[in-house]
Amino acid sequence: MERWGASLYGDPCGGCGFEWSVTPEEAIRVVEGLPARFRALLAGRTGYERHPDLSWTPAAYVSHVTDNLRNWAERLAGARLSGAVDVPGYDPDLVAQARHYNAIAPAAALWSLGHAVDAWAASVTAALGEGIVLQHATRGAQRAEDVARNNAHDGHHHGWDIERILQHTTPV
Repeated sequence: MERWGASLYGDPCGGCGFEWSVTPEEAIRVVEGLPARFRALLAGRTGYERHPDLSWTPAAYVSHVTDNLRNWAERLAGARLSGAVDVPGYDPDLVAQARHYNAIAPAAALWSLGHAVDAWAASVTAALGEGIVLQHATRGAQRAEDVARNNAHDGHHHGWDIERILQHTTPV
C-alpha cells in the first residue's frame, strides 16, 4: 500500500475515520455506496446549507467527488487504452471555481454522481485487472489499487464534511 493518503490524513483518517487498509474491492464498494449515502444525507435538505469552517455547500461536495471520480476514471482509462501513464496534479478549488460548485442544483449533482460512480467502478475494475500504474507528477507511482483507496477516502471524507454541515444547520 502506498502511504500518500495515510501520511497526509492519518491512518485511520483523523477526520472521517477512513482506514487505509481497505482492499481495492472494499474501496470500490465504498465508492459505489456514495450515491445512496449522499441522497440519504440530503433528503429533506436544500443542499445549499453552509458551515462557517467549510467553503463548500453539500451540493458542492457532491460535485467535487463527482469530478474527482471522473478525473481518475479517465486517467486510468488513458493508461489502459493508450499507455498514457503520466498524470499531473490538479487544483480542486480551481475546478470548483470554474464550475461554480456552490450554484449547482443538488438534484443534478446527485444525478451526475451516479453516472460518475458507474464509469469509475468500470475503469478501476479494468485497471486493477491489468495492473495499471500511473506516474503522478507529485505523488509518484499510483497503482490502480492506490487510486481506488485514495478515491474511496475522498468520497468518504467529503460525506463526513456534508454530515458536519448538516449537523450545523436546521432541516427545511
